[in-house]
Amino acid sequence: MTGAWTVAVPPFLVAAAAFIVPGISVILAGWGWRRIGLLFLAPAVSAAILAAAAIAAPLVGMQWSVLPVLVVTLVAAAVAYLLRRWVGPEHVQKPRLTVVIATVGGFLAAMSILAVQLGYVFAEPSGVSQTFDAIVHLNTVKFAVETGNASAFHIGQTSDIPFYPNGWHSLASLVATTTGVPVTVAVNAANIAIGAIAWPASCIALATALFGDRVTPLLASAALSTGFGAFPILLFSFGVLYPNAMAYAILPAGIAAVWYLWLARGTAARTRAAVLLAVVTAGIGLGHPNAFLAVYAFGAAMLVWELLREAVATRAKSRWIVNGSIAAALLTVGVVIWRISRTGYEMSRWGPWQSTAQAFGEAILLSPRQFPITIVVSLLVIVGIVAIIRGPRLIVFGIPFFIATFMFVMASGTGVGNIVREFVTNPWYNDSYRLAALLPIAGIPVAVLGAITIVESASAFARKHSFPRIITIMTGVVAGLLIFSVGIGPNVTRSAEDARGAYALTAGSPLLTVDEAALLARLDETTPGTALIAGDPWTGTSLAYAIGGREVVEKHVFGTRTDDERFLDAHLRDIDSDARVCAAVRRVGVTHVLDFGTQNVFLNPDSNTDHAGMDSLDESEHFELVDSEGSARLFAITGC
Repeated sequence: MTGAWTVAVPPFLVAAAAFIVPGISVILAGWGWRRIGLLFLAPAVSAAILAAAAIAAPLVGMQWSVLPVLVVTLVAAAVAYLLRRWVGPEHVQKPRLTVVIATVGGFLAAMSILAVQLGYVFAEPSGVSQTFDAIVHLNTVKFAVETGNASAFHIGQTSDIPFYPNGWHSLASLVATTTGVPVTVAVNAANIAIGAIAWPASCIALATALFGDRVTPLLASAALSTGFGAFPILLFSFGVLYPNAMAYAILPAGIAAVWYLWLARGTAARTRAAVLLAVVTAGIGLGHPNAFLAVYAFGAAMLVWELLREAVATRAKSRWIVNGSIAAALLTVGVVIWRISRTGYEMSRWGPWQSTAQAFGEAILLSPRQFPITIVVSLLVIVGIVAIIRGPRLIVFGIPFFIATFMFVMASGTGVGNIVREFVTNPWYNDSYRLAALLPIAGIPVAVLGAITIVESASAFARKHSFPRIITIMTGVVAGLLIFSVGIGPNVTRSAEDARGAYALTAGSPLLTVDEAALLARLDETTPGTALIAGDPWTGTSLAYAIGGREVVEKHVFGTRTDDERFLDAHLRDIDSDARVCAAVRRVGVTHVLDFGTQNVFLNPDSNTDHAGMDSLDESEHFELVDSEGSARLFAITGC
């Protein structure tokens, strides 16, 4: 990154600490330091602590800051320690030095690669996503900072939602509050931490849970986390789906926690594993509900498979009754939560865009949305699938990938009227973008299995032919470099280039143009601190709140409007001829209006006709031009 990014270093370090310190404190207190895989669950545990602290803080009269995070961390660590004492002494061997080096080195390499990828996508520290949802997310972070409240029961006020999952907003607002940087910088720094720290750590946690603390799965999972356009890059450019991105980044940790629960033996150990699973899934659910659904789908399916396999292996009637009952309960609960998690008709009209065969091919090769394939990744996935076919005991490791593939194929390759499609993918708005992002999450374990298969086969071949140790070491180094090359493979570089366009600030940017951004940056000079600014939110004027630091009438395109606010949306331009306009202005308290013309975030003039009264204003008796930049103008409302 260039020198311009130095401003983002302090907020990135705060975000990194927020992801690492709370979670690692709890893991160390409850499990010690010898289980490497568990240590990499720290970001997921931290996400839960951040969201919970943000919810709890206003209940006890605390402002949102590091302090409530510290308090909740101490309480959680104490509980974890007590659970550990209940379980009793654990005889866990120290990890081998080679494993520790591979883990730390692999994670740091992945973190560096992902940070560079996302820095390139965001273009600059204060880069703004030129997408629809950027309006509400940036303004909500500003709202949390100004009110000192990032609770899930508070932040939804920006769009009139009584409960809004607050995982991402609690992180971004904590970064902004702690460092004092602009909201835009805090958001990008937090997002880099999500993609470069939480995501590879969670991938490592899942690989070690499934395959053990071994060098190959540790390195392979770290490397593969850098090689996909579908995640994390896609969710940072489409939507823009920031909360989804945070929840998906820790989703692998949720699958890992499910597997740790399955492996646990004894009441005490299972209780502790269940608590860990509850904490991790709470963090995921408070990031985004559909990520929780994904964890449930992947984890429950794995458990059902193992329960049935165990019953078949033992052939005991009692085992069939117990395991069958648990499996039936898991499936029943799944049907119920899928039913209650349905999204509204108007919000879930995303249709297919390719054939079923094309969708299946993209999913299997982990290259959705027509991204080019990276040969190394595709080869590892194919080898992993072959290994699963040849070894039925390995099927469980492929179940999440099979489910993710099925959902992506249904959403992107089957018709809107398909009943199965509507039931299965509706909680994701039937949106193939959100489901495409699940493919790397579920596919990496299969690719890691492919890497393990290749390494074990190569090692056996080397031993059989008595290869010199130096050749074996050199071959391992080359293999490591090759697998880390996926971070600059065509799949990720093409998607990064496309995503960068979503952050480009130009004269014709969809949400915010160069001229409009310049005008917003001067609001602290051109308007008093008490100003209340009106404007057409579809054109980016609402970002006067997040970027300009001035209160706006509408913080989001959607939300409840008073009769006066709706009247002004349609008739403000008639202020010189209609006395009702001035009366409404006085009741609402509007002092200024931003006019950014008719170009809106969707580049579609028909999508914001409900705000026609705010567009294309002229100087008049009641509109005093205060500032302008190109076609962007700021008026003071006078004479009312």
